Amino acid sequence: MIPGPLEPPIFAHSIAGHQGVDLPAAGVPRVEPAVLLPGVALRSAPPLLPRVAESQVVRHYTRLSHLNHCVDTGFYPLGSCTMKYNPKLDDEVAALPGFAEMHPYQPEADTQGILQLMHELEKGLLAVTGMHRASLQPAAGAQGELTGILMIKAYHRDHSGSERDQVIVPDSAHGTNLASATMAGYHVVELPSSPRGLVDLEALRAHLSERTAAIMLTNPNTLGLFEEDILEISRLVHDAGALCYYDGANLNAIMGKARPGDMGMDVVHVNLHKTFSTPHGGGGPGAGPVAVTDRLEPYLPAPLVTRDPDGTYRLDRDRPSSIGRVKAFHGNVGVLVRAYSYLLRMGSGGLTQASEDAVLNANYLRTRLHGLFPVPYDGPCMHEFVLSASEHGAGAARDIGKRILDFGMHAPTVYFPLIVHEALMIEPTETEDIATLDRFVEVMTRIDTEFRSDPDVVRTAPHTTPVRRPDEAHAAREPVLRWSPEARPRESR
Repeated sequence: MIPGPLEPPIFAHSIAGHQGVDLPAAGVPRVEPAVLLPGVALRSAPPLLPRVAESQVVRHYTRLSHLNHCVDTGFYPLGSCTMKYNPKLDDEVAALPGFAEMHPYQPEADTQGILQLMHELEKGLLAVTGMHRASLQPAAGAQGELTGILMIKAYHRDHSGSERDQVIVPDSAHGTNLASATMAGYHVVELPSSPRGLVDLEALRAHLSERTAAIMLTNPNTLGLFEEDILEISRLVHDAGALCYYDGANLNAIMGKARPGDMGMDVVHVNLHKTFSTPHGGGGPGAGPVAVTDRLEPYLPAPLVTRDPDGTYRLDRDRPSSIGRVKAFHGNVGVLVRAYSYLLRMGSGGLTQASEDAVLNANYLRTRLHGLFPVPYDGPCMHEFVLSASEHGAGAARDIGKRILDFGMHAPTVYFPLIVHEALMIEPTETEDIATLDRFVEVMTRIDTEFRSDPDVVRTAPHTTPVRRPDEAHAAREPVLRWSPEARPRESR
């Protein structure tokens, strides 16, 4: 397959006299702009908007969509991101007029339906996580992290813990953990992993002190391994007067099997846009509700949805200890609707099976690929696992990721976690069948063979995508920021 020409921007399709939509008359008297806006600099000429017919607009954006890889068209084994196929039913539910056309300033008497949905979604998330109460406001996992850390800070402030200025973060953690703790004003203390890729208990004991405010954990961790000592970890942290934060990025591995609240966690964020049915990517939308134990409940962002004894729902704004809003209105409500639909459709049995299938698929791929690429932290994994491409030389992980694109699959996560050299993090999710997994094994086997027989094929990949491998250094130093008919990305060869 030879890469086709890039789709030019819509301006290139502009033809004088074309028009895609007829706007109705304004219905108000025409007033000269200079009268409406005296003293304001006004255009001397109309803006150079594209002149395109409706059919050209549709064709342009359809062609653009075909240039992108997406979970609807191919395998997407992006580790730690849960890019799984999600039921289209949930999109349909979120698009119902009663949800999609709602205004956030409508009075509570007119919004009982969405308030009930949010209240019941909170209850469902609490059942899954084993926590006490939750806020649905945060718009992403990272914002949920920051919300949780700010609540921890408020708790310590009110309980004579203002001198606690450190947050312990494992060396395999998501980078957002470090960023969230730092943004909240804490000093990050890195916790080294044990030889098995788990939290090193002795190192944890050495790092805990009267300055420790919290530990931030992902369980399973980013190596796809379950923290077997999680109860001892939470006990040690609590005995030191600190709190436990649970990063819910990998919750899809344990739903129905284990709950963060039962592990001793004090704060949990849940990525609804990952685990509960909104395919994410491209910047949004997202939702990262935060659930807490009863001692942190007063600090949750306000308002919270409350059900009165007469069965009506309202927004409880009278929360004097709240850390305040973290998102306008009530968060990304469309994502909340999708998650609610997903929970109702799956039920407890469905969520449990999703976790079981995710773990089964990951272990199947890990076993099949074990002979091709070493697994530095070996043994049964949960929903994802991390290979090392270091035997193929520097840059091999990037090269393999690029080559996978030629086979109609998305690349796995590369170079993360940082404790694995030339890391390839693979997460097949629960929604892929065995034929897809076997095809991925075939692709990885072929790439391994190519590295040994004709490495340039891999080093110069991809070969079939609309844009081949760019010269990244040149692109960073001399970026092309304006389109022209002659402009094409500089390639590295």
